[in-house]
Amino acid sequence: MHVSHDQLEAILRLALAAVCGGVIVIEREITEKTAGLRTHLLVCVGSSLFTIAGALGFVGHTVDPTRVAAQVVTGVGFLGAGAIMREGMSVHGLTTAASLWVTAAVGVAVGAGMYLVGGFAVLVTLLSLWVLHPLARRIRAIRPDEPEK
Repeated sequence: MHVSHDQLEAILRLALAAVCGGVIVIEREITEKTAGLRTHLLVCVGSSLFTIAGALGFVGHTVDPTRVAAQVVTGVGFLGAGAIMREGMSVHGLTTAASLWVTAAVGVAVGAGMYLVGGFAVLVTLLSLWVLHPLARRIRAIRPDEPEK
């Protein structure tokens, strides 16, 4: 069995997507959110695989690989919608849904060979989950409960 350079590159992209998906989910696992390690890792690897298959799997055919990315966005939108719950006036799961969405985007970027862009997106995602969450709590704590008259 001969393994081509394209196949080795695709395997590298899938492995990197798995690492990226695993890194993004660290905060979600620590805070025990609904969509955890396996979900994020699978979303990242799956979106990467769809991207790779769309770009490399139909060589010689007239296809538009950007259509695959568009369908990944739609599919992950449905998955993210399942993570959002409403309890009375409160809505929970928006950050989890957004983290699934960005994890899919990272998978698409890595699948397309945009390693630096995907890595930077992971960094920005981690910063938003770890740094901005405590900052948002502090802002809410100093916000007055009632509007001033």
